Amino acid sequence: MKIEDMHFKLKDSRDAIIRSPRVEDAEGTLAYLIKSAGETDFLLRYPEEWKNLPIEKERELIEGWEKSDCETMLLCEVDGVIVGTCMVSWRKGIKIGHEARIAIGLLKEYWNLGIGTKFFEEMIKIAKSNPNIVQLELEFLEGNSRARALYEKIGFKIVGMRPRAVRLKDGTFLDEYIMLKEL
Repeated sequence: MKIEDMHFKLKDSRDAIIRSPRVEDAEGTLAYLIKSAGETDFLLRYPEEWKNLPIEKERELIEGWEKSDCETMLLCEVDGVIVGTCMVSWRKGIKIGHEARIAIGLLKEYWNLGIGTKFFEEMIKIAKSNPNIVQLELEFLEGNSRARALYEKIGFKIVGMRPRAVRLKDGTFLDEYIMLKEL
């Protein structure tokens, strides 16, 4: 699923674009994934796990999102660099087609510039375009208070917790919290 490009100003007055990825973005999205994974323990992969992903696989994923009618990835570009991505997806079953799952990530130097809020506006708009979807779901890891604050600002509420959902390289376990937002 593709969206129209959305141009906006960051809080620091730079121009930004939220748009659908294109096949030619594959190297840039992979570079973003590797860099962002090294900036925080709150993403679900380490940089070395992304480094092994063949560029052709990333191209195939982008082509799949372009053709899909139940998922899409969006990216944010600033000065020609991919600085964040988000994803919204849903299933088609009668019993489970009412809920969309979302995920979001940004490079650390672009936190607090308004990108996360813009991503959520777009993901909510996409979800609302499907009349079957009545709620959004996401997860965040224990200790990620910045993400939790953003999600609560958007209207998400904690509805559950999975203990010891993630294990870091040093053996530390982190709980994962599940949040929902009714549309």
